[in-house]
Amino acid sequence: MKAIIYVFSGTGNTKRICSLYKDEFEKNGVDTTLFSVTSDMSDLPHPADFDLVGFAYPIHAFNAPNIMLKLAKAIDKVSNKEIFILKSSGEPLKINNISSLKFMGIMKKKGYVLKSEYHYVMPYDMIFRHTDREAVKMWETAKALAPVEAREVLAGKEHKLKRIFLGGFIAWVMRIEHPTMRWNGRSFRVNKDKCIMCRKCEKNCPVNNIRIDEDGKFHFAGDCLMCTRCSFGCPTDAFSIGILNNWRINGAYPLDKTVDDSVPEPKHHHHWYCKKAYIKYFKNAELKINQEK
Repeated sequence: MKAIIYVFSGTGNTKRICSLYKDEFEKNGVDTTLFSVTSDMSDLPHPADFDLVGFAYPIHAFNAPNIMLKLAKAIDKVSNKEIFILKSSGEPLKINNISSLKFMGIMKKKGYVLKSEYHYVMPYDMIFRHTDREAVKMWETAKALAPVEAREVLAGKEHKLKRIFLGGFIAWVMRIEHPTMRWNGRSFRVNKDKCIMCRKCEKNCPVNNIRIDEDGKFHFAGDCLMCTRCSFGCPTDAFSIGILNNWRINGAYPLDKTVDDSVPEPKHHHHWYCKKAYIKYFKNAELKINQEK
């Protein structure tokens, strides 16, 4: 048995989730490929060659990133091929359930059928920075929950996320993010006093939107996805990301560190942000995890 997950991951959260699925699939004898989605879609693996087919992405403005819509348009047609979707975001709001509507609208026309869909909360890579304790809790929850839900996928269990009222309209309105971010990407700037010319941003951009010429000058094209891989991963925090610069976050979270719960953590000014939704997410995740014990 073979599986493939076509994954686009901006700063790595979604890829981490997919790695958990890969580990669980392979524990159950399923040879699993994680295919990284980039702007080069000239040689996509054919979904018909795999028994299990998944698609994974971070949620952008309550939608799939534009690169996933391009993937849906580029991928080969099949007949009644069941698929699953994995997605991640920084908050567990129900409005995130609408994020696959446009993606699946394209995929259905190509013969794909959505069997199951799962959403994981992982720390923000823009808007604001979660505390280390919050980030570790999100990752620890995902590490326990994802294998349970991976086994659901293997068992062929149907799992759908509830639609919200006017969800299709909201998703349509929010897709203004796609052209806006392409425009905004042209306004990126790099602080030359901070830049160490490691070229990490240029090498890692999934859509080749960053070019550094022989004189060390940065050039930004009009294909930006606002995945923030460049600014988040800059080792010297040298990036300015245009109109969203006040939401910029730099530097990886210490997801695998040990947190001492007995030590009080200072409350930050986002302490009450979506508090009820987070409590509900972690409670439901714990219930599902414990069902198997």
